[in-house]
Amino acid sequence: MSDSTQKSPCDNSVKTGCGCQAADGKSNRRDFLLKVGLGLNVVAGAMISVPILGYVLSSFFQKMPLKEISLGPIDKFPEGTTRLASFSNPYQVPWDGETAQIPCWVRRVQGEEFQIFAINCTHLGCPVRWFEESKLFMCPCHGGAFYEDGSHASGPPPRGLYTYEYKVVNNELILLGGILPTLARPNI
Repeated sequence: MSDSTQKSPCDNSVKTGCGCQAADGKSNRRDFLLKVGLGLNVVAGAMISVPILGYVLSSFFQKMPLKEISLGPIDKFPEGTTRLASFSNPYQVPWDGETAQIPCWVRRVQGEEFQIFAINCTHLGCPVRWFEESKLFMCPCHGGAFYEDGSHASGPPPRGLYTYEYKVVNNELILLGGILPTLARPNI
């Protein structure tokens, strides 16, 4: 017999034990493994895309209202000074622990005029520190600096510090927060 006329073991009309496609039209092992591989890829793609879609679409469906949070009496913040204050996150869950306490910098300009800054640097979110001697906020991570009014002084941060909205009611400083200010909501 020549090579072109040799029969392969799978050319039988009865399915043999090799898993090849038989004459009756059943799939062979290669087709089966291809289908299993495609199915696993579809499942993996769905598992990756669900969280990504959830993240992208969450801003359209989940709106958290701002809460009024007391930072204490305005006498606690003398005029012309910047002080560290903290408040309890109104949207905390039991496993937040210490992270439910959110720090902020409160600058009393004069009278009932304040500036309340988020503690996070606008570069990568590291906590900024206030240096009274130089009247600068400094970021320890990459050397970002901000002036007393929160505007950008130097370093890699792309903009000034984020600020919270506030109001004064009965000599009490009330912060409007619960959500960290960002470019999406620059002034909360």
